[in-house]
Amino acid sequence: MLLPERTAKRSELSGHLSAWRLRQRRLSAGLVLVSSLVWGGCAGIESPGWMRSATNRVNRTFNGEDSVPISAQEREERLAKARIHWQVGDEVFRGATQKPREAAAKDFIQAAKQFEKAAKAHPGSAIAQDALYMQGESLFFADQLPKAEQAYGKLQKQFPNSRHNDRAAARLFSIAQYWIETERAGGSKIMPVNFVDSKRPWFDIDGHGIRVLDQIRYDDPSGRLADDATMAAAVEHFRQGKYADADEFLTDLRETFTDSDHLFNAYMLGIRCKLEMYAGPKYSQLTLDEADKLIRQVRTRFPDRMQEPETRDTIAKAAAEVDFRKAERLYVRAQYRERRREYGAARLYYQQLLAEFNKTPYADQATTRLAAIEPYPAIPDRPLIWLTKVFPEAKRVKPLITSDSGTVLR
Repeated sequence: MLLPERTAKRSELSGHLSAWRLRQRRLSAGLVLVSSLVWGGCAGIESPGWMRSATNRVNRTFNGEDSVPISAQEREERLAKARIHWQVGDEVFRGATQKPREAAAKDFIQAAKQFEKAAKAHPGSAIAQDALYMQGESLFFADQLPKAEQAYGKLQKQFPNSRHNDRAAARLFSIAQYWIETERAGGSKIMPVNFVDSKRPWFDIDGHGIRVLDQIRYDDPSGRLADDATMAAAVEHFRQGKYADADEFLTDLRETFTDSDHLFNAYMLGIRCKLEMYAGPKYSQLTLDEADKLIRQVRTRFPDRMQEPETRDTIAKAAAEVDFRKAERLYVRAQYRERRREYGAARLYYQQLLAEFNKTPYADQATTRLAAIEPYPAIPDRPLIWLTKVFPEAKRVKPLITSDSGTVLR
């Protein structure tokens, strides 16, 4: 009798839920309709923020879009407003270009404000795209480089396929190079935190430069400056001694930009990074194997460059260093086995060293040590073995067995 009652309760609950969902959908649809009518008929009246936010959520649920569709009349009004700001900004910008650089800075800043208003007046439009680019240009010529970088970055984020991408990337590249060069010249040694120079960020100037370079290749991987930005970031990381970060950029350049003009330098600098990343004979030799692989690839892929004496000598020195480090690893392992009196294992390491790296300085030492441990057994004797003969072995104790009667037997 319990089963029919439960079934009835479940049916009643399902009916209430279905009715509630239907009322919720009708309420949401009504809210969208009312909002559209209000916004379409009263375009000059700005709705409260809470109403616009609620309508956006509902519209996102039904249409998959974040903004409420606007009417043709409102679109025209926004476009007209954006054009007014554009014309004012363009006029101020053109006037500033006719003045000396010092006197034109204020005009360029004023023009940037007008272009920013034009972009906000009609977001997502072609005029907003051009306004964002001109805002960056105005701030660039006003020597407000951090703000200009933000404007160019906003342009590339909102309009990834913009017709201004190449020029914006060129501006970003020049800004990043300027920050890095000023840091190389010791710009932050006098004052670690920048309070006076509007051309540079507040702090971590070279870090901002590397971030901009990384953003260039991220925003437009197939752009004309993507490989240049990758190489510049790798060089700066290498200069700072951050070899793992530099190796990451160089590896990306070698694998992604196979026709880049920087490809040969990426291989050469990559070899140096691998050798610098090597931590010593007690750690992994993975970086040594990767460096050896890059050396062989350079000899195979760049035969013309290998004809140059400088390149040939550099590769030969790198190969010799790899062999030296690997021979050192084998010698250290052999010494460890020898100290433990595991002479058989030590002989194997010494013999491998002589077979693979007989041109290294460790080859002579390995020969000497092989002769020295020749009389010793391969496996060391057990210590205090004579004690086992002094004390007799105890008799093996039989396990306890329980009989059927409950008594314990042996």
